[in-house]
Amino acid sequence: MANQKIALVTGGNKGIGFEIVRGLLQAGCRVYLGAREATKGQQAVAELATEGDVRFLEVDLTSQATLDAAVAYLQREEGHLDILVNNAGINVPGDGSPINADVRSVEQALQTNFLGTLAVTQAFLPLVKQAAAGRIVNVSSPLGSLTIVGQHDWALLGYSASKAALNMLTVQLAFELRDTGIKVNSAAPGYTATDLNGFEGTDTPAQGAAEAIRLALLPAEGPSGTMSSSDGILPW
Repeated sequence: MANQKIALVTGGNKGIGFEIVRGLLQAGCRVYLGAREATKGQQAVAELATEGDVRFLEVDLTSQATLDAAVAYLQREEGHLDILVNNAGINVPGDGSPINADVRSVEQALQTNFLGTLAVTQAFLPLVKQAAAGRIVNVSSPLGSLTIVGQHDWALLGYSASKAALNMLTVQLAFELRDTGIKVNSAAPGYTATDLNGFEGTDTPAQGAAEAIRLALLPAEGPSGTMSSSDGILPW
């Protein structure tokens, strides 16, 4: 299809990521569903096959080898990447308040949610630069807002710190790319029922995916360097 947008969604095999893939397919994109486990990734692709052109791509945030291989594959197959949605992330047992959080759990959350996402972004950015108007969406959280967390008793230091760091990546990368056509934004889902919270959330994964999908498809006049939810702009 002429002018079909090419998208990559990390952690696309379940939850919010799965629904982001679905939404982008419904918008007419060709979507590469990134997942670290081939069996789960291919199963998700099979479930979404009737929605549009979806393909599995092995992407493990903690494995540079998989990132290098994925970049090389997309370079050969597509030559560019219009949309990169950094959705993959984890919630680590042992995380908690600053008083009782296990330091190793905090380190693991930062390693995957922030450093892993940074590695993905750096790896795929050259392909995004080859697009006519690239979009990078970092799936963050209200727990990554210093302002919001400072007003609530939300004690997940590692997860919150990793999302706050992810927001810093959004701001700095948006500024660095300000003279290009690339827009970089953070999407903050609501309290979504996924395995990260034991499916206790009040929103459906489809509702949680809505803002990331909107930001991935921003028009030229859309913002860059923001964090937003379906209710609007959120404070840092």
